[in-house]
Amino acid sequence: MARYALTFLDGTWQEGNPPIMGPLSHAAWMSSIIFDGARGFEGVAPDLDRHCVRAVASARFMGLEPTRTAEEIEALAREGLAKFPANAAVYIRPMFWAEDGWIEPDPAATRFCLSIYESALPQPGEDTACFAQGLRRPSPEMAPTLAKAACLYPQSGFAMRQAKQRGFTNAVMLDPIGNVAEFATANIFMAKDGAVHTPAANGTFLAGITRSRVIDLLRHDGVEVVERAIRPAELAAADEIFQTGNFAKVLPCTRIEDRHLQPGPFYTKARKLYWDWAHS
Repeated sequence: MARYALTFLDGTWQEGNPPIMGPLSHAAWMSSIIFDGARGFEGVAPDLDRHCVRAVASARFMGLEPTRTAEEIEALAREGLAKFPANAAVYIRPMFWAEDGWIEPDPAATRFCLSIYESALPQPGEDTACFAQGLRRPSPEMAPTLAKAACLYPQSGFAMRQAKQRGFTNAVMLDPIGNVAEFATANIFMAKDGAVHTPAANGTFLAGITRSRVIDLLRHDGVEVVERAIRPAELAAADEIFQTGNFAKVLPCTRIEDRHLQPGPFYTKARKLYWDWAHS
């Protein structure tokens, strides 16, 4: 699908999909690549600075040596955003990767690019989920879970393909000991008995920037938000379920396995609080 895209690479903005690596690039065969994703929409770019900080931290965690500071990345992102219509919905994706190395990447061979491209913001609709079967989020001892590393995402792809084959739009992932971790593509929240609950960050999933923002906004508004271990059976008994993530921000879950749900007051509050804050 054609969409307008700009990429800052080797000092210049380029249109389209410029090549960034070859068959001998370390990242192409050893997955020494990280990315982050921010959003521009309705004239705002919420938490852009935090996404740039996380991109640099992820690169360092993966053994790379960032060639741009978080402040430089943010400045470039705002420069690129100015090349799009003011209200365009875009994805902002900085990346660091290794061009050389053996099994481990050579930090001195780190490269950088920043892509900004049109990407519609998903709207609330029929967002359904099943439990992923035979797939779990790894612990920090098993994979580089403390970075937004590209090598972690094929498992999300497996879970999404499995869910779609069963007629769902997403999948709930468990952690290594069987507690709820997140959706395959976003962080998960549930409401029960007047409080909002979400899995405690335990290193098995990326505790997202939008997740943190929504928790803070809800608590500031007087909502009790509990970060704790959640068992899968609790989702079936939840009053409502919703998700947060950078790509879609805040969306309701309208079905979990065979149980249908309605978007509830806590989801509605979370979405409104986020949109009001983003435009403030």
